[in-house]
Amino acid sequence: MSSNPGRPAPSGPFGERTRAEVFALILTDGPLSRVEVAAKLGLSPSTVTRLLPPLLDGDYIRETGRAATALGRPRRLLEVNAARHLVVGVKISPTHVTGVLTDMAARVVGRAETPVPDTLPTTILRATTALTRDLLSGVDTSLVLGIGVGVGGHVGREAGICHTSALLDWHEVPVAAPLAEATGLPVVVENDVNTLVVAERWFGAGRDTRSFAVVTIGPGVGCGLLLGGAMYTGATGMAGEFGHLPLDPAGPKCLCGNHGCLEALASSAAIVRDLAHEGVRVSSAEQAAALARAGNPAAREVYARVGNALGRGLAALVNLLDLELIVLAGEGAAEHDLFGPAMTAGLRAHAFSKAAERPVHIDPATDDLWARGAACLMIGAAVAGPLTPPRVERHHP
Repeated sequence: MSSNPGRPAPSGPFGERTRAEVFALILTDGPLSRVEVAAKLGLSPSTVTRLLPPLLDGDYIRETGRAATALGRPRRLLEVNAARHLVVGVKISPTHVTGVLTDMAARVVGRAETPVPDTLPTTILRATTALTRDLLSGVDTSLVLGIGVGVGGHVGREAGICHTSALLDWHEVPVAAPLAEATGLPVVVENDVNTLVVAERWFGAGRDTRSFAVVTIGPGVGCGLLLGGAMYTGATGMAGEFGHLPLDPAGPKCLCGNHGCLEALASSAAIVRDLAHEGVRVSSAEQAAALARAGNPAAREVYARVGNALGRGLAALVNLLDLELIVLAGEGAAEHDLFGPAMTAGLRAHAFSKAAERPVHIDPATDDLWARGAACLMIGAAVAGPLTPPRVERHHP
């Protein structure tokens, strides 16, 4: 994660790095020596040495054992001190709130979920507070690092405010301040798809990838971006509003108020709506999927249209950003067998040059993974420290 969330860190050995990147690498690939950390991140060993003291002094990273080398003196190894703190991660959805309690290695040690009767900010924040207290029951709160929260929509991370969420019908809702006041813990708030980007980067399909997108489909259509090894959120935190890519000016009205957005064409609500226009009544996309798998021609046609819209949207994404990978996630990803062929055809028809060859990885991520990603954001925020070295040594063979 970059110290400037609106601009990705430049790639290569002369790019800006953060302690959070070093921490994440040791977490996912450790134990590692300093030399191995430097090689994997494209940094000089002296740069890594300058980054490590706050992590070692804070006991986030520990030296553990030594590894033999072909050149003589064994190298000291570094690993994450998983027991240093506990962290709460929360995923806010329109119908429920999911939370996990993790250690500093982002391993889940507890989970909780609570339904919500409505999406009023007071209702959601009260439920989140109660869920957090439930997760921390019997826990020494001095060990708790803080709370990471994922919310769908345009989130201002610095202020901890959800500026706009069409799914929740929120506008300028403070999230971090009331939760911090209610729990007495530090709170980091981010767009929920960005929390999934962190989870995929640390543990999933994006682990060895420097530029990828997580596209989520379900009640909404979202997107999170990792560019040049750093999460990209734009100038105001609004980057990745993929669901509001305008595809059909004459199309159905979107929750945002515009017409023909990708979300209005490919969300679960769009599937239910389009089937109703065909005279088939279902109450959920899951019921629609069951009909399509049973061979219902109207349901199969609706999913083909969904796939075509997604394919055209993905083509715009890869044409613009030249990504290495797309991760298709969210509950709707489980219906890839129904919309996948049309999506692939749409992508190939509209992608420029070889962009259509970019792999698409399917990950119907559970809410627990989203919440785990939110916990990772809190961990990253705690260990981050921007590095601006006066110079970086060039390596010669």
